[in-house]
Amino acid sequence: MTVLYISARPQEAAADAEFESFRAAARIDDADILRHDLVGDPLVIEPHVTAVIVGGSPYNVTDPESTKTDEQRRGEDHLARLAIACADGIGPAVLFTCYGIGVAARALGGEVSRAFPEDTGTALVELTDAGRRDPVFGQLASRFNVLTTHKEGCVAPPPGGELLATNAACPVQAYRVGERLYATQFHPEPTAKAFAERMDIYRNDGYFPSGDYEMLAAAVVQTSVTEPLRIIREFVRRFA
Repeated sequence: MTVLYISARPQEAAADAEFESFRAAARIDDADILRHDLVGDPLVIEPHVTAVIVGGSPYNVTDPESTKTDEQRRGEDHLARLAIACADGIGPAVLFTCYGIGVAARALGGEVSRAFPEDTGTALVELTDAGRRDPVFGQLASRFNVLTTHKEGCVAPPPGGELLATNAACPVQAYRVGERLYATQFHPEPTAKAFAERMDIYRNDGYFPSGDYEMLAAAVVQTSVTEPLRIIREFVRRFA
């Protein structure tokens, strides 16, 4: 099997940590997972790749176009084309996470809004009926804790998509389009400890008051977050 992890993070330390979290969550060896830096290089997917995982980013789809860097614009274009191809049944299965859920939704005709931010920390989400029937999400508990931190969210799944998980603060927590495109608003890959360490990298990026880091990180590591990791494992098991 070959899995490709795509990083959209300009911060190398955060990208390294995210890669290791995905690899550990999937329980696969280094030889079976490739890594691509979307910020630095155009996206090329080799034919032997059967599953792609798109990581998060401090970028936002709803950032004003005038503020986006050339790297962000290019990355969004590559991810949008990947989403369209996957929704059409072309190429590998793809799991978009965090920032990627908005890129995929917009590319497929959906709307992304700043109306659904979530604070940095843990949140409770619930599977929909479609989620409970889904081959990947149906293995999970009906309600479970997730790790969140984002400034935007999808208004609804894109046309043709099925809502898999939701909560009151951000109604689109996960969706599926077709048989092989999955997307989560929350971060499915890190343990609570790894997430707290990543928070330190972004403590000055406006997700939370920097002085609150110690308090927020202490609350995160005390929370049990197990079900999201199973999404990674099941996605890789089915498609890689």
